[in-house]
Formats: sequence, structure tokens, C-alpha cells
Amino acid sequence: MAHEKKAVETPVEYDPQYILQVKDLKKHFPIKGGMISKTVGHVKAVDGVTFNLKRGTTMGLVGESGCGKTTTGRTILRLAGEKTGGQVLFNGKDVYALSDKEMRDMRTKMQIIFQDPFSSLQPRMPVGEIIGEAVREHGLVSKEEFDDYIDQVMDNCGLQPFHKDRYPHEFSGGQRQRICIARALALNPEFIVCDEPVSALDVSIQAQIINLLKNLQEKYNLTYLFISHDLSVVEYISDTVGVMYLGNLVEYGATEDIFRNPLHPYTKALFSAIPVPDPTVKMDRIVLEGSIPSPANPPAGCKFHTRCANCMEKCKTEVPQQREIEPGHYVVCHLYDEA
Repeated sequence: MAHEKKAVETPVEYDPQYILQVKDLKKHFPIKGGMISKTVGHVKAVDGVTFNLKRGTTMGLVGESGCGKTTTGRTILRLAGEKTGGQVLFNGKDVYALSDKEMRDMRTKMQIIFQDPFSSLQPRMPVGEIIGEAVREHGLVSKEEFDDYIDQVMDNCGLQPFHKDRYPHEFSGGQRQRICIARALALNPEFIVCDEPVSALDVSIQAQIINLLKNLQEKYNLTYLFISHDLSVVEYISDTVGVMYLGNLVEYGATEDIFRNPLHPYTKALFSAIPVPDPTVKMDRIVLEGSIPSPANPPAGCKFHTRCANCMEKCKTEVPQQREIEPGHYVVCHLYDEA
């Protein structure tokens, strides 16, 4: 609790070049047990994430399943309940200090595209109503302009006006994801969390959706937090990349720097799994021993030491600090303590 007080006493200083500033963000979920559902522990899904996101750029967030990527995105948007600690500044405003009315207004500027387009669409509503529901709720356009506005949003996302009267089950997976993108875009947002938006789609459709996102970003100066397992997609779409392990960012920097010179042993292992479409190239695969530890009971010291081939004695007891190895390229690892 003392740590959370300190975060309140030293608020993040707003920098106008960043649309989003996240400092030491934490989200722990209680574990209930016993006859009276007493809290017996916590799942530390997000355990101290810090980064800044420049306006009009894309940050890729990568890592194994269960490392906290999606929870980070939802916590930033205040969709996962109250945060456990840290701060989230959006355009200089503390997201968790806003009143319900202020947060309702802020919702139009912060949107999310979900991983599974089918389960995130209301099956009993026609597509026009799905896209326009929030537009009508927030009163963004007049009744007279409503239909033309929805037609324009759909056209921007590669959908036709006659699609308005159809239902989600009548569309393919790629078209459903376009509907989800249109629903987010209809509110004229500035920042969108893309939670693995192409992982459920065929490769050819993935390329179409990725190019659509890039075109919309250029047209409307959108900012994306792009969560994905697919490192080749992240390399293509992202300006910066954060590598996440067990609730923490272990490496962060410009996409070119991260892919050219991965520093953290975990990042190197992840990147060694990227397939190369050339049978003559010998893959230098780094296979990690063991499985990812439980976020309810993370290891002491560096959380990665139980699987790291470069583990030293101090890795087992001391938590490594974030260090800037080259301009804008940060790593959290004891291997770079002398750097």
C-alpha cells in the first residue's frame, strides 16, 4: 500500500507529445477460497507496466499467452474494474480520477477491437444498429445525418450500405472484423486498443485488415496499442514494441531496434521462433525450459530466472531495474547492470 501512496504523491508529468502515459500500472485479481470466500491470494496479471505512446503511432505488445497483454489494454481503458496501482494519463487526464460522466465522455476517444469478432457482436441486432448504437447514445450526429454518417463509416471500412440490414451470422470472419472496426471508428476515437484483431482470420484476410488499420491511422491520425502473438504482423504495423513477461515489460523500444538487436533473453527466445520461409536457412532456435510460472505465485528476483539460460545468482533474489541501453531502447535484465 505504501508503494501506491508514493505513486499518488509523484504524479506523472504530462508531456503533450504522448497521447498515453502509463506509469507502474498494476492490476491484481483476488483469489477466493474457503467457506466464506476469503481472499487467500492475488493473481498479479499486470505488475508494474510503464511506457509512453506517441500520438499517431502504433505500439505492439507481445508475449506468451497469460503474460497480461490483454489485461493491460483493458486496465488502460478502465474495463477491468479498479486498478491496483499506478497511473494512466490520456491526453494529460488521469483516467482513474475521472467521474462517471467524464469517463462516459472519454469513452468516445478510447475504443477497443476485440479478438473474436463474432462473440463481440450482438447477434440479434442488424449491423447498422451495431455500428450506430453508440453514435446515437452519445449524440455525435443529428437524426437527419445519422444514416449518411453510418454509410460513410461503413464505406471507410470496406462495407456496403446494403450490409446495414444484415445480421452478424450472415458475414465471414473478415467482414465481421470490419464491422468491429467500423463500430470503434464510428465514435471518432483518438486511441484504439487492438486486442489480437487478426488472430482468428485467414492469412490473406489478415493482410487486408492490417492494411485497413494502417490506412485508417493515416487518414484519421489514430493511435493504436496493438496486442498480438504474431511477431511478423507486429514488425509490419508497429512503430514501437513492448515485450511482456508475467505482468511486466521486460524490453521496450523502437521496432527496428527491438528486431535488429533484441537484448533480453526472453525476447531473443521469442524472436528465434519466427519461421523463415527459406529451407536453406538453419534456424538457431532457443527453446525455453519449463512453462511460464503462475502469476499468483511469481518467482522471487527476476521473474524469468526459472527459465533463463543466462541466470546468475543475483537474478534469483534481486529484481532488475529498467535500463536504457541505446536511445529509446529499454531492457529489464541483470545482464546489463554494468551498461
